[in-house]
Amino acid sequence: MLDFFSRLFKRNKHKNTPFIANHVQEKFTPEKFRELENIIGEPIVDETHFLQALVHRSFLEQSDDFEASNERLEFLGDAILNLIVADYLFNKFPYEEEGFLTKVRAKIVNRNTLGDVGEKLNLSGFILIGKNLSKSLLSNSKSIVSDAVEALIGAIYLDSGMEACTRFVNKFLVEPIVKDGEYLVDENYKSQLLEYAQGCKLKAPTYRVVSEDGPQHDRIFTVEVLIEDKTLGVGKGKNKKNSEQHAAKSALKEIRSLNVNPDK
Repeated sequence: MLDFFSRLFKRNKHKNTPFIANHVQEKFTPEKFRELENIIGEPIVDETHFLQALVHRSFLEQSDDFEASNERLEFLGDAILNLIVADYLFNKFPYEEEGFLTKVRAKIVNRNTLGDVGEKLNLSGFILIGKNLSKSLLSNSKSIVSDAVEALIGAIYLDSGMEACTRFVNKFLVEPIVKDGEYLVDENYKSQLLEYAQGCKLKAPTYRVVSEDGPQHDRIFTVEVLIEDKTLGVGKGKNKKNSEQHAAKSALKEIRSLNVNPDK
């Protein structure tokens, strides 16, 4: 274990190095690495890849001797993530055009989606972060955690190869979104519903949050959409915006099932 940590430092002469080395050893115990193995679903061969993936650049400010950072692995993981997602979508939707595939890929690999996945995996509990930034981690967690997810993908690639990366990305990112139909959520559902209301000479749709459930880092919003004080649809999502889109989609489905024609 000492040899493992010694590889993370250029020198051992800096006054802050002992503190940082002790801090890292305290946080990344053998049990902690086993926990990380359970999360990613793969055995860890070289622990240094994963430690580097979980070191935020703010942590480097505590010592010039500590050279591990997750930015290079984030770059690598981003490229691998895009390739895996593109390959999945290319085979999953053989008859869809480039525009559809590009749009769905962007939905899967965006910062919010990656941040949600990282929070579900409790990745913030592994990230090494500077003292000053650690107090505001909650408010900055989406960006920090999403970057760590990409870096983690890079670490998995270096440690176990592309097949292991593909299993991880498909399990936690691609398949949940495709299975739940989240990729179908489009900004035009609210616009379509508004056009319907206008065509029927009705008041514009209004959206109301019915409930908020789940822990703070994994909230589920339930929203209903009303026209003329009548509830036409209900939707759920990770944020109010997506919930409103789902509600509008539900309302449009209900309207179409009743064959309601705004021209009549």
